[in-house]
Amino acid sequence: MLYDAIIIGGGIAGLQAAIQLGRYGRATLVLDAEDGRSVLCRSYHNVLGWPEGVSGQHLRDLGRRQAEQLGIEFRLGTVNRVERQEDGWAVQEEESSGAVYYGKRLLLATGIKDRLPKLEGLVECLGESIYICPDCDGFEVKGRATLVIGSGEAGAAMALTLRYWTDNIIVVEQTLEPTGREQRRAKLAEHGIRYADSPVQHLHANGGQLTGVTLLSGEHIAVSHAFMAMGGNRVRSELAMQLGAEVADNGHVWTDPRTKMTSVPHVWAAGDIGIHSEQLAIAMGEGAQAAIWMHKSLL
Repeated sequence: MLYDAIIIGGGIAGLQAAIQLGRYGRATLVLDAEDGRSVLCRSYHNVLGWPEGVSGQHLRDLGRRQAEQLGIEFRLGTVNRVERQEDGWAVQEEESSGAVYYGKRLLLATGIKDRLPKLEGLVECLGESIYICPDCDGFEVKGRATLVIGSGEAGAAMALTLRYWTDNIIVVEQTLEPTGREQRRAKLAEHGIRYADSPVQHLHANGGQLTGVTLLSGEHIAVSHAFMAMGGNRVRSELAMQLGAEVADNGHVWTDPRTKMTSVPHVWAAGDIGIHSEQLAIAMGEGAQAAIWMHKSLL
């Protein structure tokens, strides 16, 4: 079958694009590995209409049902190759499956894979009491004691950013990054921020609510909120680069501001792989925007 559109990535951007294409009656396939940020986030707090917060999985479930009612098809899988065809694109899943799908238009909505330490209980707290984005969730720690579990300069930068919301911050060096450690300690001390160079060994939480951490040194820190800042997040732009799309030095994919099409004709990108603020509302808008112009290009 030749689809009008294939969407790689079934997170917020991909789902909104699918709904828009479905409303146009476009034959559309969504390929999703189900391992993106929206799967992990237990609660988004800065979304219109959800003042008490809403989980990424709940939004995904709602979006998928809405898209399926419009005739959108979904497949679970990871794409490892895309090739140009005379009438569009051939999208191949990983070798264990080997399935190939064909579409006239292509949307990359593969997002970002966050670098997170392997700490028991961390995932259950993401979005509830442990956060990764200060623009999304800095408000949640306003005036509160806050822990930054970080790595090197990424952790220090997060702590300095959070000073807008709170002056009670402790930075824990999770990876024991040796380069510049004393300089970071001194710089943070100038702003009243404590720097601990013993990593977190155990998280203590109850139902997604952080209650404290125990460091490798044995010290226990009672704290109810934390931010992760490990650095080294992976922008999933490998397929865009494979196709020759223009990509920034940090891995984010360039798109036309008006249409969200990449530098490769008939290939669009939306969501966190793009060059923008990594926000759910922006990803949703970009998904719809890309779908509108995908439809126009098919007319």
